Amino acid sequence: MNEMKPSETPYFWMEKAHSDLQLGKAALRTPGVLAEDACFHAQQCVEKALKGLLSELEIPFPRTHVLEVLIDLLKAKGVDVPLIVDDSFELTQYAVITRYPGEWEPVTKEETRKALERATIVLKWVEDTIE
Repeated sequence: MNEMKPSETPYFWMEKAHSDLQLGKAALRTPGVLAEDACFHAQQCVEKALKGLLSELEIPFPRTHVLEVLIDLLKAKGVDVPLIVDDSFELTQYAVITRYPGEWEPVTKEETRKALERATIVLKWVEDTIE
């Protein structure tokens, strides 16, 4: 059996997910940081946590920022994904679109808080599932 490279281990993905969650929380409290930048880190936290779980379960996954793709891979392998985790696909919008100037609605502080709460829930679920 091939050994995973350190960068492919669930531990690596989870470490990065935790870092993104902390960056998102810090961004929310930091003057001058845009709310959408905090939401980007919430999305990244969820993406990396899901990839950590997929790695743990040895389920191959593509390079993607689309959370629905990652969630669907878990469900296709019989993982019972709670509704609140399943609904986290909504954070995908913060992966790319809001990172650049454009014609989209400004992200509110309330939306940012909800995105970070969702990321926290998904991260905990993944950790509980891996244990």
